[in-house]
Amino acid sequence: MSNKDKKADDKKAPAATEAATAPPAASEAQAQQAAAAATETLSPEQIAELKEKAAKADENWNRLLRTAADFDNYRKRAAREKQEAVKYANSELVMKLIPVLDNFEMALAAAKTGDANNKSLQDGIGMVHQQLKTILAEAGLVEIDATGQPFDPNLHEAVGQEESAEIPEGHVLKQWRKGYRFQDRLLRPATVVVAKKPAG
Repeated sequence: MSNKDKKADDKKAPAATEAATAPPAASEAQAQQAAAAATETLSPEQIAELKEKAAKADENWNRLLRTAADFDNYRKRAAREKQEAVKYANSELVMKLIPVLDNFEMALAAAKTGDANNKSLQDGIGMVHQQLKTILAEAGLVEIDATGQPFDPNLHEAVGQEESAEIPEGHVLKQWRKGYRFQDRLLRPATVVVAKKPAG
């Protein structure tokens, strides 16, 4: 290659490089339009419209949060109710068996005051009574023995007061009927007589 041709090629190379790196005319126009749009001032109507849309967005977001909170509360309440339904599933049956337990205790008391020859009857009634108590206790029945205990209106039902020098005032002097709880739920309060100070 001659020196003349080499010099001609050297002149073409920079021109080609400049052509490759120069941005297209269309890209420059788009950039100018974008810059103009960015610096354009919004009209009062447009600002008001944007504020309205922002307010609606906030309202929808708050509504979504409330709905999510309500659903979470419902889920927790449903789980709690289901757990309680399982826990107290036998409460109605146990409640119906309490009078049977009362009758067994009265029959046992009557047999003990009868003829000594009825010892086998006493033993039989006592065995059945104890077996029934064990079954009910395993099911969740708890006996409330109020005798000598401080009177508790949540567990006891007072039917009267009597003077007593031995039992402190406000304590249970007599228990007429036992009370019962099933798990932690009161089925029947104990029927009691409460002690009070002697007169004078």
